[in-house]
Amino acid sequence: MKDKITIYQVLPRLFGNRNRVLKEFGTIAENGCGKFNYFEESILKRIHNMGFNHIWFTGVIRHATQTDYSSYGIPVQHPEIVKGKAGSPYAITDYYDVDPDLAQDVDKRMSEWETLIKRTHNADMKVIMDFVPNHVAREYKSICKPLGTRDLGEDDDVTINFSTNNNFYYCDGQLDLSDISVDTNYVENPAKATGNDKFTSKPFVNDWYETIKLNYGINYCDAGGRSCHFNPIPNTWIKMTDILLFWASKGVDGFRCDMAEMVPTEFWNYSINIVKKKYPKVIFIGEVYDTNLYRTYIANGFDYLYDKVGMYDCLKSIVRDERPASALTYEWQYTDDIHDHLLYFLENHDEQRIASDYYAGDGYKAIPAAIVSILMRSNPFMLYSGQEFGEKGMDKEGFSGKDGRTSIFDYWAPDTLSRGYSDRRLMTAAEKQLAISYRHLLLIANGEDAVREGDFFDLMYVNPNRPTFNTRREFAFLRSKGDTVILVVANFSSQEMLTDVVIPSHAFDFCKIPERKFMLFDLYSDESILADFKRDGAISIKVPAYGGRVYKFSTKMNNNDYIFNEHNKDEFPPAHTAEHLLNQLMIRMFGCERSRNAHIERKKSKISYVLDHKPSRQEEHEIERNMNKLIDEDIDIRYEYVDRYNIPDDVKIDRLPKDASEMIRIARIGDYDACPCIGKHVRSTSQIGKFELLGTNWDEMTHTFRIRFKVVQ
Repeated sequence: MKDKITIYQVLPRLFGNRNRVLKEFGTIAENGCGKFNYFEESILKRIHNMGFNHIWFTGVIRHATQTDYSSYGIPVQHPEIVKGKAGSPYAITDYYDVDPDLAQDVDKRMSEWETLIKRTHNADMKVIMDFVPNHVAREYKSICKPLGTRDLGEDDDVTINFSTNNNFYYCDGQLDLSDISVDTNYVENPAKATGNDKFTSKPFVNDWYETIKLNYGINYCDAGGRSCHFNPIPNTWIKMTDILLFWASKGVDGFRCDMAEMVPTEFWNYSINIVKKKYPKVIFIGEVYDTNLYRTYIANGFDYLYDKVGMYDCLKSIVRDERPASALTYEWQYTDDIHDHLLYFLENHDEQRIASDYYAGDGYKAIPAAIVSILMRSNPFMLYSGQEFGEKGMDKEGFSGKDGRTSIFDYWAPDTLSRGYSDRRLMTAAEKQLAISYRHLLLIANGEDAVREGDFFDLMYVNPNRPTFNTRREFAFLRSKGDTVILVVANFSSQEMLTDVVIPSHAFDFCKIPERKFMLFDLYSDESILADFKRDGAISIKVPAYGGRVYKFSTKMNNNDYIFNEHNKDEFPPAHTAEHLLNQLMIRMFGCERSRNAHIERKKSKISYVLDHKPSRQEEHEIERNMNKLIDEDIDIRYEYVDRYNIPDDVKIDRLPKDASEMIRIARIGDYDACPCIGKHVRSTSQIGKFELLGTNWDEMTHTFRIRFKVVQ
């Protein structure tokens, strides 16, 4: 079974910081800083339960900063060549060291990182870290390089501009920063070329003046024009490959390669082959902006590439109503032959936040874009921490300024992350709803074979713009595998759409759909409709504003197979979900079975269990305490629809009535509980309210333990 890669990007400096001073241009002492240790087991579990199987820890390698760590033997960086108090994570000062800002004990910073790698693996997730190959900080100096390793630039001939034996490019004359600072005393002679390929001793303020370009054997200033010198192997190739091998040996599972496009493909072919020969499961993700070069970088070893200029730019413009939704067809067709190698995303540390004033102003407006990005193809999807809560990025942090982005240069702590991971009770209703929406989509992507590894069929070519289908604001497609078909319709509009989606005859053949009626179950909202499928006919669907439908059906099931048993009571969803939660808690605490005798009501509920002993008062208190702890964890409730012959291993159906339908609805509370159920539930456990244990009774003869409880909203 193929897994869909889902990546959660975090900047640990921000993610784990709970300091609320938030002073503009604040120091680490004033504004605080997140640490590796913040990613404890419960935090990693929460990230994993959201539907992620990879974490990209951004800014791990030691980089230039204005914070003084000289007492630990770490060189101090000159402030004029450091952007912001915290500095850019992409101005590396030692490829063999980790950022001391992130350590609880600076002297043990490497072991803290190694321990976090192990904790992440124990949480069933893989670790991705940055590899910054194009440039380093101006005052790069490794103090942690392995014994016998020669440092970058250590053996350079600084009297010549270019040599394959040099690691840097040298310009004529002393570095002149007068266009950046009027009062400069930083000395660099001869000057080195900047990271953004400015081969001059006088960079401008918008240049990457704080970094210097690494030399991979390309002479950019040859008299005859740019020339390549790759034989013999340039010295930089060998040193940078050794760095990759060093981090892979620590257990890192993948590298996000910064500005991979600015490094020759010949190096990547050489280096990736060496790394994968020793660590075959390590993945490489490249930052490449020129879509014409996508296939070249993939052919030279990259597993995945950012599809920024393609899918990201297109979705952003659709969300902002600058382009029609139908434009997505061109984007996927342009890269169809390499679609499995593209990484889709809606935010990252470089881009404006969706909820910012400069993008959409509201994180929920991008949910249809998320539906497309996550469900349209089987390729990876990445989410930037805070995106799931609608982080606006409108703080004025310092060097970064108020630009709709979350600063990578300053010590800061976004409010949404503080609420979302430290005290969820402070989250707004909108933040909770947005997080639930992302979580449902990710869990659908992880749980459905048709999404993970199924075929894709674009429905836009048979759905031209008409009164009942708006091609500017709607996008529709099918995913299928075996006898499972999923119909997806995304609505980018602020208005609910009553739309007719035409299913062409070709789709019937492609997905092997027979002509008849099917019950369609919306995996996203848990609603269902009965639809009559006819070749070149239309399915009428009501699609919510800034939302979508993710309808699943099985081509082998008859309509009657879907008809669930009639429900004999009007349930109160919070109490019903509490019943499921309590059942699993009792199983784990006492090793009993699920209750066979429950009366769940709005005001007061009763439920009985057969136990091997009478619970003590302490155990009764633990039941109430653990229930409220689970409720506070805000665990997602979702549904699966499976037939009797494909029941998941963790689900028992021994209590289903004999006349139960062939199609089974399974209610899942995260990874905590799974049970066949046709009743109503809340969307996440925090919506249950407070669990109050009102009293208990014990029948010694039958060993029956009866619990009376209520939930307080």
